[in-house]
Amino acid sequence: MRRATGLSKNESASIVLSPKNVEFIVNKLSRMRGAALKLGQMLSIQDQNMIPPELENVLLRVQNSANYMPDSQLQARREACTVLASELGEDWREKFDEFDLIPIAAASIGQVHRATLHNGRRVAVKVQYPGVASSIESDLTNLRTLVLFSTFLPKGMYLDNTIRVARLELGWECDYVREADCMERFSKIIEGSDFFDVPGVVRELSTRQVITTDFVEGVPLGKVMDLSQGARDKIGSRILQLCLQEVLEYRFMQTDPNWSNFLYDKATDRIHLLDFGAAREFDKKFTDAYIEVLYASATQDREACIKWSTTLGFLTGLESETMRNAHVNSLLTVGTPFRVDGPDLYDFGSQDITGRVRSEIPVMLRERLTPPPDETYSLHRKLSGAFLLCTKLGSRVEAKRMLQDCWEGYQKAAKALAADVSAN
Repeated sequence: MRRATGLSKNESASIVLSPKNVEFIVNKLSRMRGAALKLGQMLSIQDQNMIPPELENVLLRVQNSANYMPDSQLQARREACTVLASELGEDWREKFDEFDLIPIAAASIGQVHRATLHNGRRVAVKVQYPGVASSIESDLTNLRTLVLFSTFLPKGMYLDNTIRVARLELGWECDYVREADCMERFSKIIEGSDFFDVPGVVRELSTRQVITTDFVEGVPLGKVMDLSQGARDKIGSRILQLCLQEVLEYRFMQTDPNWSNFLYDKATDRIHLLDFGAAREFDKKFTDAYIEVLYASATQDREACIKWSTTLGFLTGLESETMRNAHVNSLLTVGTPFRVDGPDLYDFGSQDITGRVRSEIPVMLRERLTPPPDETYSLHRKLSGAFLLCTKLGSRVEAKRMLQDCWEGYQKAAKALAADVSAN
């Protein structure tokens, strides 16, 4: 197009993202559903300031678009019936006592229906939109073209690597059998928890494109501002504690940053964890180095931050001093709630950690020499989301104690493992 028009890239981008064309682009991208949402999430955690306002507006509108729900209830019913018949058999309706064909919720790759089994068990049935899985490759290719054409991305954005990781995660999210496995695995991990639970899976009514689970009720964590300060402190503390345990103790994380999939049940004082499509595990080699980075940030040890960041692959060892300083500064900022010399109770409501980290990102995008480790795309999306949730709730959290407990527990487990290996 630029050759045909003779325009510069910025001028071409202005035409492509002009107000006249934005509605058309949003409409098209909304129908890409999962791909548009996933890439938007991944670009946003790197730096919104590097994305033109017009493109950012497009991505935000796509992510929030009601078009994730089919355009009409009639279409929603047709799509659900088509997939249910294909996955559960033509007699799928006979397997439920009641089934509401009008979706109660919709997301990037599927819609959720309320139903009741013949034994009275209330369930939620998530049905994948037809064609979502098969269109991942073409949708990501089209999105890549839009992003590249609409803006000059710095080399440090590593768009192709971002798309590669997005492709992997979308493949996971489209496999509801994998999600069912992850839900059951996590449910066993937190068995006996006083704070969290995972809805049970109805295996006989779950397939690659349909997943049936217990129906649970509650208030999304992003909408509990009317609770008391004590209750909000408790919720923020539980979520941050869970995030640390997921990566450092369980080495298995539900990486969804959408707090609508975390429901607080005031009657039982528990949080229901939903949507395990992008759940992932971390190998011990990664967590061994990651906890060192976290602890170095808490002790404000700049040299240790560089050492363990290089081990993880954030740095190559050939970076400029400007890049090293920006990277370490961002780590020390993230480590602020956990600082060993900090307050026992950290007040997230009085800080701006995400804003301070974001100020370092333009430098890192210009000067970094390697993309971030694959594991950290989803991990940092979740941790960033936890920080933002605690900030929104104004939670006061014993963050210093949490990391110290994790550090001591990790070291104890490592010594026990080494002793076992030595004994054998």
